[in-house]
Amino acid sequence: MQFFGGSEISPSPPVPTATGNNAHMMYVFNRNGVCLLYREWNRPLHTLNPQQDHKLMFGLLFSLKSLTAKMDPTKYHFVSLSLHSFQHQFSVAVYNFLLMMRSAEKGNLGIPQLPGQGCSFHSFRTNTYKLSFMETPSGIKFILVTNPRTGDLREALKYIYNLYVEYVAKNPLYTPGTLIRCELFNTALDQYVRSIA
Repeated sequence: MQFFGGSEISPSPPVPTATGNNAHMMYVFNRNGVCLLYREWNRPLHTLNPQQDHKLMFGLLFSLKSLTAKMDPTKYHFVSLSLHSFQHQFSVAVYNFLLMMRSAEKGNLGIPQLPGQGCSFHSFRTNTYKLSFMETPSGIKFILVTNPRTGDLREALKYIYNLYVEYVAKNPLYTPGTLIRCELFNTALDQYVRSIA
């Protein structure tokens, strides 16, 4: 297939199957941008520098979150608000700004939002992959990169988060903010991800 300049576009990947060939890779980041877990199942191209790859992925997420927040059509429409409502919205905005500045001083990138709060994205798709994203209220970010024809993975990411809570967060031997090295979690994650069709 030809594109404008005559360059080749990569062909569409094969249709997802039930054999576990759908997931390419997964990232888990904390709110500071530290990659706590990286798993690779079916990544066609391998990176030479994993740290650079992690920084690029976190930067992409940070940029997409900022973009979706700025494009939110419900944000900053104070025209129809009462004075009391306006004062409340203004004080919330000032509080969030101060919290963001304080977090930035500590190295935190962004303010975690509660589920359903604000405008957020869940996934995007290209001709070669689909990136699905979920952020918890504590700022843990789960990213699953799959075949582009894979369906909605929000429930799958919630299930993976539940695995994380059971095997990692509740593990007395795990220190929050460190790399995830729990074999039970890795085994359960591998089994579940291979079942995603």
